[in-house]
Order: sequence, then structure tokens, then C-alpha cells
Amino acid sequence: MRALLIEDDRMIGAAVRQALIDAAYAADWVTDGATALQALTDQRYDIVLLDLGLPAQDGLQVLEKMRQKGIDVPVIIVTARDAVDSRVAGLDHGADDYLVKPFEIGELLARMRAVIRRRAGNANAVLGNGTLTLDPATREATCNGTTVVLSAREFALLQALLLRPGTILSRTELEDRIYGWNEEVESNAVEFLIHTIRKKLGATTIKNVRGLGWMVSRTE
Repeated sequence: MRALLIEDDRMIGAAVRQALIDAAYAADWVTDGATALQALTDQRYDIVLLDLGLPAQDGLQVLEKMRQKGIDVPVIIVTARDAVDSRVAGLDHGADDYLVKPFEIGELLARMRAVIRRRAGNANAVLGNGTLTLDPATREATCNGTTVVLSAREFALLQALLLRPGTILSRTELEDRIYGWNEEVESNAVEFLIHTIRKKLGATTIKNVRGLGWMVSRTE
């Protein structure tokens, strides 16, 4: 999963970005609205974390421009503004959720999972296709009675596939879900991660479609 953090406070931004990386997100961080809008034009994101007190243009302006441009990525406003009017304005401008600073990282991550589930039309907290299940809260994957805890990047790759079962994802699409801007893409990283997941959960867990990419089966 790829997240865009829009936060001008350097201390908060660094801490939240690292927490996102630790939670297996490919996390990009920008500090102003113009750069954020350009990033959203250039890159596909699964979720955006938006501060309101940004330089040059307010976060609500950024959100309004996003929606005007047809950028429908889920947005959680993360701000120190706790007035009811601010919450109402944020939600009415197109935000999916609103979280007031200071906050616990665990709550932020839980809200992110909930927003992503709602946008995907899936009320179930656990992803699965009938044979294979994945719990985003714990990184536990279960297949044919075997349960294992995945590494951050194993989890990110398998989650990307299980969010779109039956859909072939290319190497580039999978790398985008695993690596942020400043992270070096390791040679054969996708193949290595698929190999380790198959070793833990079975050779048929992830299917290779020659020349196109990889997929997990639809509901079985």
C-alpha cells in the first residue's frame, strides 16, 4: 500500500513517515500543497494523510483542488484544529476521516485500515479469497491451516494482490506498493518476496502469469 503524507512539521512528518514504513506502507512525504498535488498527479496512492496548516495554501484548499481534479484517493485529515466547524468543513470538502493531533500511531493506522476497507467496499477487516487470508492489523497470513507472520515487505506485496484478487499486477505495480520515493528498489526484489511467501504458505499461493506479472485467485 502506498501512502502520501502531507505535513509541514518536520518532527511530526519524520515520525509519522517512519511509523508508516514500519507498518509496511510505501510512504512518501511532502511539506506543501503544490508538491502534494503534483505527486498525486504523477503517482497512484492508496491513501493520503493531510495536515490543514500548510504553507502557501491551506489543507482544505489542497483537498478541494484534489476533488476538483477528480483525484478520489481516500483522505484522512490529521490536524491540530479540533473545532467542530473545522471537522465539518473537512468532511464536507471530501475527507474520509478526521483525526486531531496529538494522536496515537495505533489509532491512525487503524483509521487508515478502516478507510481503505470502506473505499474497497469490504467491511471485513481480514482480506481473503476463501483459501488464503491476511490480517492487516497483525500481518498474519493463513493458508490451508498454516498461519505465519509476514515481514513488512512480504505483507505489502501480498496485501496488494489480495486487494485485487484475480487481477494481474506487473513488477512495476508491485514495486510501487512496496517502495517509497527514497528507497532503493533491490534487484529481483519482487521474485524474492514471492519465493519467501510461497515457502511459508505454499507454492500455489501466488500465481505467475508469464510475461505479465502475478496474481492470487478470486474467491475460491
